[in-house]
Amino acid sequence: MTKYKSTITCPSCGHSKEEVMPTNACQYFYSCEKCGQVLKPKPGDCCVYCSYGSVACPPVQQEKNE
Repeated sequence: MTKYKSTITCPSCGHSKEEVMPTNACQYFYSCEKCGQVLKPKPGDCCVYCSYGSVACPPVQQEKNE
């Protein structure tokens, strides 16, 4: 079952926030609301949720379930 919410954690300040992920695209940038750090995916990851979230993005989840 695909999950649409992920808790993203800023590697700079440790701030965490639950966010609703886009369902049909990967999110490449995310700005931490606490420290202002702009997050980008780590090498090999398609989006910030795959790098810093508690759950991978919906497109990656769906690929793994096929």
